[in-house]
Amino acid sequence: MHPLQFIEKIHEDGLELAVNFSIRYTSFHNIAYIPFMKKWLLSAACMFGTLAGYTQDNLVKSLDANKSDSAKKFQFTSIIDLEDSPVKNQGSSGTCWSYSGNSFIESEMMREGKTFVDISEIYTARCAYIERAKNYVRMHGNIGWGDGAELHDVVDIYKKYGAVPYEVYTGLNYGTTKNKFGEMQAALEGFLKGIVENKNGRLTKNWLGAFTAALDSYLGKVPEKFTWNGKEYTPLSFASEVVGINSDKYIELSSYTYVPYYESTLMMVPDNWSLKSVYNVPLNELTSIVDNALQNGYTVAWATDVSEKYFSWKNGVAIVPEKEFEDMETDEQKKMFDGPQTERTITEQIREDAFDNYTTTDDHGMHIVGLAKDQHGKEYYMVKNSWGDKNDYKGYLYVSKAYFQFKTTAILVHEGAVPSGILRKLK
Repeated sequence: MHPLQFIEKIHEDGLELAVNFSIRYTSFHNIAYIPFMKKWLLSAACMFGTLAGYTQDNLVKSLDANKSDSAKKFQFTSIIDLEDSPVKNQGSSGTCWSYSGNSFIESEMMREGKTFVDISEIYTARCAYIERAKNYVRMHGNIGWGDGAELHDVVDIYKKYGAVPYEVYTGLNYGTTKNKFGEMQAALEGFLKGIVENKNGRLTKNWLGAFTAALDSYLGKVPEKFTWNGKEYTPLSFASEVVGINSDKYIELSSYTYVPYYESTLMMVPDNWSLKSVYNVPLNELTSIVDNALQNGYTVAWATDVSEKYFSWKNGVAIVPEKEFEDMETDEQKKMFDGPQTERTITEQIREDAFDNYTTTDDHGMHIVGLAKDQHGKEYYMVKNSWGDKNDYKGYLYVSKAYFQFKTTAILVHEGAVPSGILRKLK
């Protein structure tokens, strides 16, 4: 749907929305003040590449009100803590998938006894943009464009393009100290739209070189070789000799009711530009896989929906109250993060309905690095985010298992983290 058609549809439904739109740029404002429209807007925003930075910023801002001054009534005790790498900040870019995926790879390095390396997330993202551009052109523009991608893209890019240390490739080539991708993505999308219009009647091979040159201008050229710790590497040799993980050992899983269990199925979310499949497992087994992973020293890369009133980034807590936010009294809404509470029981049907009615959207990637319990003994996953360390838990948050079951879109794990009984069933 074209942005103007989207606006017309909103007016047809009698809903009021302040939208600033121009031919070159599109931005949505005050999303947080329209709770019943937020999901729709965020999902629609993912469809427009020029919204890449704006969408990420609006997602974070929409969560500002989800907090309580009394949230310290949650008292967490660590059960398993597997993380030992720094919290980072993706800035104004939709690269959570690369930050969480590379944090996961860094943890895999350390799990295998290797020394920590700060891997460049923007190198991974840049290489993914090249592959996504190829698919965009091959599909005549009939596939989404933007910053976003999926967790499997991190290991796929690692396998094809290798990796480089952050100190070698920061991606900050345009006068900022943090990622700020709005202008770049608007330029890249405009370029690609011009290519698929095919004004000459036959595409030349020159377009990819021109596209890569634009990435060079904004993010910097990638060195063919670089020196790290006194030795010369290429990105591929650095991945092989220093990072050293086997990308073929990682699998991605989710849980749906509309396809048979233990089979692979297309991951039908807008950012799956590479059209990859995930293994489908029952919901209770998806949770069992994470628990088994943590108990055996493996972390988990996690794709999820965070655009919920009961996800508090400021307080570092994500839960599923028994009532939906709009069904709560005002006092109940204010006390939502005032300590542990009874949560909704999540069934496979409840989860499926949320996908189908767009109240679950694939909008963020994070890294599950541990397990904790609250003062009543309820377990939560300890999750590392990539929005900096300006929250109550210095960049981490505690996610209830109910929230995980309800809002997970996919997980990426080493095959060794999957219980053998489940692994044998995967086809």
